[in-house]
Amino acid sequence: MSLASLAMYASPPPVAEATRLFWRALSKRICADGLEAPEVLDEHIRYNEAWLRPDLLFGQTCGYPYVQQLRGKVQLVASPVYRLPGCDGPLKCSFIVVNAQSSATSIEELRGGRAAINEPGSNSGYNLFRAFVAPHAVDGRFFSTVLETGGHLASMDAVSRGAADVAAIDCVTFGNTLRFDPDRVAGLRILAETAKGPGLPFITAMSTPAKDLVILRRALSETIADPELAEVCDRLSLQGISLLGDADYEMLADFDRDAARQGYPSIG
Repeated sequence: MSLASLAMYASPPPVAEATRLFWRALSKRICADGLEAPEVLDEHIRYNEAWLRPDLLFGQTCGYPYVQQLRGKVQLVASPVYRLPGCDGPLKCSFIVVNAQSSATSIEELRGGRAAINEPGSNSGYNLFRAFVAPHAVDGRFFSTVLETGGHLASMDAVSRGAADVAAIDCVTFGNTLRFDPDRVAGLRILAETAKGPGLPFITAMSTPAKDLVILRRALSETIADPELAEVCDRLSLQGISLLGDADYEMLADFDRDAARQGYPSIG
């Protein structure tokens, strides 16, 4: 049996449940087109362990690990189009957030402060954040300390409780949290937006035949457009897909290289 994993946007609970319902509908449509698909998502495998599984039928990865590690090892299915602030078609930014009580009006005022990152492999929480800060760094430094939290929600909590001064939060995660867990973002304020780049692509294993890739794309598009799934897609803020290619994701590698050229290869 093949593997399906959609663990990148797995919270708050209404989003997690909508993701399960969406996959069940998508799975049925895939099967109706003659391709075997699991009825339910695998919610036990760690999100990044699914990416290179040879039996991966359908998954979702972050764009930064795609350009850094996965190119040539997985196939792009499609890039989702979300209907949330900070999104522009398949492109999306990160929100630079500070504590709601912070007096800062620009990133420059946070020089020497404490940054929270989810992990160095993240596009939204690290790569776009680094690109935003790089023009302001001096001798490769801007912040006094960097706290690695392990996730966007933990980064938001760190800024809210005063353990960090600033973080970069994926605009989809922020939007979902604002909709379904507003108390969690009540202690935050958006200071700025980063540059936009292509969002988290749906992927399949490199071994997936071309004819099956066609089925996956068609089923995905039809499922999103299905009126019976309108409520589910609304909860996901999912309104369509875009067929971006490898070259479209190269801009995320460009952000990485540009920061290094400016003498800021890592957030610090």
